[in-house]
Amino acid sequence: MTTRFNNALRSILADAATAEFAGGKIDIYTDTQPASANDAATGTLLVTVDLPTPAFDDAVDGVATKAGSWFGVAEATGTAGWFRMRNAGDTLRKDGEVTATAGGGEIEIDTTSIVEDGVVVINTATYTQPAE
Repeated sequence: MTTRFNNALRSILADAATAEFAGGKIDIYTDTQPASANDAATGTLLVTVDLPTPAFDDAVDGVATKAGSWFGVAEATGTAGWFRMRNAGDTLRKDGEVTATAGGGEIEIDTTSIVEDGVVVINTATYTQPAE
């Protein structure tokens, strides 16, 4: 039998998870993400973004969206492919897809072509607690 969550419980779980990332970081890398967030990062680190506290607004129907402004200065030049969100102690991680605006990634930036010393702004970011 499949376990399923209603939207109210999905929101509670999303809020609990996203609270852990307050004051954490998002690293954006080139290439494809590793098979697990437990694995070492792959690709070239392009930019690190410091997350505010709180990092996310309260979830609605299991989906939390970013709170405040998220940006960082690029450390390298390359094409963004994936991100790793981590708490301040790097003990909790979430990996996901980075796309250009309207590309449908969990994180969307103006362009995935990142240039060293350029400012990278994360326009949208979501955390979705699955229903199953």
